[in-house]
Amino acid sequence: MSEVSIEPWTAVDAPAGLPERAYAIMSGGQVVGSASVDDVGVLQWEFADIDERLAVLGVDALIEFAFGELGLHRVQARLGADDKHNQRIASRAGLRREGVVRGGAGHGADEIQVARVATDPPLTDRATFTAVLNAGLPTKRCIAQAIVRDDQGRILVCELVYKRFWDLPGGVVDPYESPADAVVRELKEELDVDARVRGLAAVSWLKPWRGWDDATLFVFDVELDRPPHTLQPREIRAVHWLAPEELGEHVAEYTVRVVEQALASDVPVYLEDGRPRA
Repeated sequence: MSEVSIEPWTAVDAPAGLPERAYAIMSGGQVVGSASVDDVGVLQWEFADIDERLAVLGVDALIEFAFGELGLHRVQARLGADDKHNQRIASRAGLRREGVVRGGAGHGADEIQVARVATDPPLTDRATFTAVLNAGLPTKRCIAQAIVRDDQGRILVCELVYKRFWDLPGGVVDPYESPADAVVRELKEELDVDARVRGLAAVSWLKPWRGWDDATLFVFDVELDRPPHTLQPREIRAVHWLAPEELGEHVAEYTVRVVEQALASDVPVYLEDGRPRA
């Protein structure tokens, strides 16, 4: 027999103010919590001061009841962004984090939306553990850029349409794309050239800047099949070949630092905001 069960409230013992489809969560013949699920699968729960393991079993029992007895395909819940306790219960019950609902709570606070669908693997399956953990882990933005040099040692930079500073060619890495593949793709899209990555020159952590979250920048030593002559006009106004000492007149300060550190080393360097880590 399961340690936890879902049972309808009786008219005698039901607390006041319960929503429709509210149920008692029972364990050992005692009420240990209350839960509800509406027609579209929105879950709510509240527990007495019980062991977290029992709370997880209670939420799991509610979900299985929704899938089985009520025939729902999907259930979801919104939890306060600061409510780490219930977020942990939800995660252990197989509810995957889907995103942040800004100002979702009645008092304008952010909420975390979590959900589970009937076709998700059972909690005992390792795939569920991996999927739930993966959904809650941070995803860091990645940028891939190229240091391309000509026979005179000059560096290729792009004069951008949307940005004040000129920059190294490259761009944001797509989901499930390697940084090296990304820089080759960006060079083909923006400059219509085929690129060969000769090696990694530098990795730099970039701190949050002007509303952007932090990011990891991968800078590669890249060789082109020919000089660029076709530009993507939406993004690139012109390309220029600059001597290293000329970079400071046109590119952002951190870009100067990254290039200087990369060129000064025979091996890839790790940087933070373009500086060696102290």
